Amino acid sequence: MQEIKIQSLEQIQEAARQFVETMGDRTVFAFYGKMGAGKTTFIKAVCEALGVDDVVTSPTFAIVNEYRSDTTGELIYHFDFYRIKKLEEVYDMGYEDYFYCGAVCFIEWPELIEELLPGDTVKVNIEEQADGTRLLTLQDPE
Repeated sequence: MQEIKIQSLEQIQEAARQFVETMGDRTVFAFYGKMGAGKTTFIKAVCEALGVDDVVTSPTFAIVNEYRSDTTGELIYHFDFYRIKKLEEVYDMGYEDYFYCGAVCFIEWPELIEELLPGDTVKVNIEEQADGTRLLTLQDPE
């Protein structure tokens, strides 16, 4: 288990670079955290660290946004399953094509589709601390 502490919004780029260094060849990352914990903000910073020049926004209504790194050409998918009402919606969108294609996948609200997550998914918990800092905990698959 690894931890990354985000002291402030000004320091988020450094935390994102640390996160990218820990990614290795793993591709599916499930972000857990309360509403307002900073999941989207952190994923945006990670996408920037990976070389995405596009504006990164929450895919709350689209369910998935696709980005491409301008430095590596690598595809990055950003999911937000907050509005999913039933798993059939996820089946209908062809989630397997995304999760198993080898592209990087960042998933918000993964608890709503837990049983569909690949076995090698890295769980990332973002928790706001009492002092306002954020603590990221990365948990490799069992």
